[in-house]
Amino acid sequence: QVQLVESGGGLVQTGGSLRLSCAASGRTFSSYAMGWFRQAPGKEREFVAAVTRLNTNTYYRDSVKGRFTISRDNAKNTVDLQMNSLKPEDTAIYYCAAARLGALYATSVHGYPYWGQGTQVTVSS
Repeated sequence: QVQLVESGGGLVQTGGSLRLSCAASGRTFSSYAMGWFRQAPGKEREFVAAVTRLNTNTYYRDSVKGRFTISRDNAKNTVDLQMNSLKPEDTAIYYCAAARLGALYATSVHGYPYWGQGTQVTVSS
């Protein structure tokens, strides 16, 4: 199993930046593809970004391409999400997630059995 704890959320103005971090427990962190999702009030949880096990490939939803960057450090058991040029529509609770063991990556919530508790990101206009 993997336990995940997010940090780094907060309030930022439009155009600002935030860096989210997710710390994972366990010695097999590099066995899991990792992802970030977000959920705004009244909306379904949606895919934001994913990174493969050895950091060789990354994937993003279209609306964040060029603004967000996902990265991982397998030596430190962390996965980060650097968010630049933030917009009010980025406001949501952001969740870190670990994919099914051995999966290349996934963009559906159903592909991630392990989740953090979430961290709030609020972008003011």
